[in-house]
Amino acid sequence: MIVRKAEFLQSNTKIDKLPYANKPEYAFIGRSNVGKSSLINMLTNKKQLAKTSSTPGKTITINHFLINEEWYLVDLPGYGFAQRSKKDREAWKVMLDNYIKGRKNLISMFVLVDSRIEPQKIDLEFISHLGELQMPFGIIFTKVDKIKEAELQRNVQVYKDKLAEEWEELPPIFITSSEKEIGKDDVLNYIEHLNDEMKEVRF
Repeated sequence: MIVRKAEFLQSNTKIDKLPYANKPEYAFIGRSNVGKSSLINMLTNKKQLAKTSSTPGKTITINHFLINEEWYLVDLPGYGFAQRSKKDREAWKVMLDNYIKGRKNLISMFVLVDSRIEPQKIDLEFISHLGELQMPFGIIFTKVDKIKEAELQRNVQVYKDKLAEEWEELPPIFITSSEKEIGKDDVLNYIEHLNDEMKEVRF
């Protein structure tokens, strides 16, 4: 897939105010500093499309982008921010659950994890929660240019082994580097494949 056009649509906290759910939608989420904004900018060929907040985790909004006038890319607020109050964390969870359950055109989510570190409890818990919600997802390993190939392969295998303890079938896994544009085509071609499958579906 070639991204010819990518435009910001809106930032919102209210599920009923989101763009009309008439196009396939793909949402990206991950912990603080996992490289989500950089990945979105790489995928869309726009360096400033998704902006990094100067105070990560402070704003809890759902950001919609329209890609090629054909599908929605969604930048979801991250999780795991220590500076968030318990009240804010609960509000985030409620909003996210309402979004996942209520967004009928949401085809898949992408959970971003840092390829340099071992599986984190908060990531595994979130992935388990997606399973409980029966939400299809893929895992995107980020920042692979910052790690040696042997270490990367070992870290990915550790993640697969950890997931296999709970999942009969492993989700799609993508290896990426926003800086080196590694994995860009893999992610976009996967989305294009899902879009093709959805062509006959009316939302």
